[in-house]
Amino acid sequence: MAIKITDECINCGACEPECPNGAIYAGGDEWRFSYKTSLSGTFVAKSGLTSDVDAGHDAVSNDVYYIVTDKCTECVGFHEEPQCASVCPVDCCLPDEDHVESKEELEEKMHSLHP
Repeated sequence: MAIKITDECINCGACEPECPNGAIYAGGDEWRFSYKTSLSGTFVAKSGLTSDVDAGHDAVSNDVYYIVTDKCTECVGFHEEPQCASVCPVDCCLPDEDHVESKEELEEKMHSLHP
């Protein structure tokens, strides 16, 4: 499953540079599929979202850091555990029960972001 950042986030920013997929953004910032990935052209995400990889998408949160579900692989393929959760000083990076994925699905997503 993807990771989510809860409202308890203190906006310290420790998580953002740790994400190998560029799935974490500051509240209010637009996100892009191209950020920290090997993607080019048009990309079709697992959710069905089709987008030019350089197109900006609306922020998921305007108040706290957020994780883009279509880019989160829980660090599968890079690390043994989600790095955002391991560095969060207030433990607000938690599994997102609304986006449950198997390890195989997360590996597939990782390979789709880094072909």
